Amino acid sequence: MSVLLRRARPDDLDAIMVLERATFVDDAWPVDAMARELANPHAYYLVAVDDDSPDDVFAYAGLLAPEGGDQGDIQTIAVEAGRRGAGLGRALMQALIAEARRRGVESIFLEVRADNPVARGLYASLGFAEIGVRRRYYRGGIDAVHMRADVPAAVTRPAGGAALGAASERADAPDAPDTPDDPDAPEGTR
Repeated sequence: MSVLLRRARPDDLDAIMVLERATFVDDAWPVDAMARELANPHAYYLVAVDDDSPDDVFAYAGLLAPEGGDQGDIQTIAVEAGRRGAGLGRALMQALIAEARRRGVESIFLEVRADNPVARGLYASLGFAEIGVRRRYYRGGIDAVHMRADVPAAVTRPAGGAALGAASERADAPDAPDTPDDPDAPEGTR
């Protein structure tokens, strides 16, 4: 099995809603709201599927970012319980951030339940900083932590930079980009 991230389609709605209701039991979006999101030209939704079963959705995430605008919002992200911890959330988030960059977004926002330390840790590792709290935002009186990240510029490097003989020179330069051996480089850049 290989995981494939693909653009969500209207016929994914039922599978997305099954996952939505299982993940966000008390706070699931209504089906008509999710349908509007999937049809919205300013939204970008991805699903994770097995490449051998492209209709079997086991994760999804959505971005709202009008092209030409400088801000975007991560609308939602969910990963099937049995598939958590394998990097799907990170992969979905990185794909949404990349799409935000393509759309010219400079800042991206999201809300996360204050009682979800795993998600908060993921978002922090992706450059999101806590900027505020919405008291009692979720059902059950749970606060929402509002987070913001600057969308990083795209970085391109020649493949095999060391083979070009320039890697050691770049590593000592004051404005050198992270090298593939940098332990602080974000996951996926090594």
